[in-house]
Formats: sequence, structure tokens, C-alpha cells
Amino acid sequence: MRLFLIQLALHPENGIPAVGYLIQTDDGTTILIDTGFPSQFELPGGAGLRLDQQNYIVHQLARVAIQPQDIHYLVCTHFDPDHAGGHDAFPSAELIVQRRHYATARTDSHPRFERMREHWDHPGLHYRQIDGDMTLVPGVDLIETSGHVPGHQSVLVRLPETGPVLLTIDAVTQASQFDPDTREIGPNDMDAASVRASTRKLVDLARREQVALVVFGHDAAQWPQLKKLPEYYA
Repeated sequence: MRLFLIQLALHPENGIPAVGYLIQTDDGTTILIDTGFPSQFELPGGAGLRLDQQNYIVHQLARVAIQPQDIHYLVCTHFDPDHAGGHDAFPSAELIVQRRHYATARTDSHPRFERMREHWDHPGLHYRQIDGDMTLVPGVDLIETSGHVPGHQSVLVRLPETGPVLLTIDAVTQASQFDPDTREIGPNDMDAASVRASTRKLVDLARREQVALVVFGHDAAQWPQLKKLPEYYA
């Protein structure tokens, strides 16, 4: 089993990344986690993350000879702009989303979900809605971690050489937040109590599973230290 970390954008001033993940299992199943921004996208005022075309998810996957039709599962952690802007490029995949998040995004007029609606709500996409934690395939567990948004999900990947790797996504964006009692609540976190509960859940999971590596969702300090596609963790 292999785990690739994919840089989908990078803030030009503070180095904060937007990240996707690719998993290739022993039996040939290919799993993509999040898709970053769309291929054509401009941030307000021209500031923020650097959206080089080479960072678009389809172009990044091509670096390791993966085409959109090769993706079996697309794990949708949530529909924020930096996570769901390329979903419509994967009509052959089964998209896995928490039922609570899908329902919220479909009915809530909050602009953070509306902004990418044409990409995640495309009629050609095939969604499987799930409720809570589940094993997607052997060695890949989806962890419900609401708070940042309702129905957010994180991922635990059990690698044969590295050991268990926890992808916190936006449940915990930086290593400095990995304490449920002291972590700051960010302006984009929708439910402070759930943020702390999900942080505690992930801390307990990391301890119980003896996690070898925790990859935080947008950690400018950690990101340069990690292997990035085409390198991988095995």
C-alpha cells in the first residue's frame, strides 16, 4: 500500500498548503482524498493560495500515471473550496461523503459550500452517503470529525512499513492545535464544541492505534518536512 501527499496549492506568503491524498492498495484499488481548487479559479483580490496549473489535481495525478478514470473511490472530506473544486473531473469514481455533510451542503445557503456547488453537485457524479466511522477498504478507515463543518471526515491509513498514518484534514489543521483543551477555534470552524470533541477523538485514536505519523491539514511548518508526490509513504 502506498500513500501520496499532493500539493494542490501553496500560500505565497505563509506557506500554508492545500493538500490532497492518493492511496494505492495492494489489490489495485486507487483512492483519492479531496481534489483541491478547480482548474480555473481566482481568489478575491488576487491574494492567497498560489494556484499554478501544475497543481490542479488532474495534472498532479498524471505525474504518477494516474488518470481520472483510474480512481475507484473519491473520499470527500467536505465541500470547502480548497477541497472540492475538482470533484467533477472524476465521474467514474464512487464519491464517499458523510450523509450529514451532504445534506447540510445541499440545503444550507452558506457561501463556503455554494462556491464549489457546480463541481461537487454535478449530475454526473455518483455519491455514497455514509453515517459515522467506517472501513472503506482494509487498511483505510474514515473517521467522522464534525466541527469544522457538519459531517467532516478524517482518514486513518495503515501502511505496512510506515505504520498507521492519520490524516486529520481540517479537523486539526496544525500540530499546535492537537490538544482538545487548549486549541484555538478558527474563524471557519462552525461548531466549537464539536471541534474540541473531534480533536479529542483523533488524539485518542492516535494513541490507541500507535499512529506513526499525523499529517495536519494546513500546517506550513510541517509541510516542507513531508514526502510529496511523486514520493510516497509505504
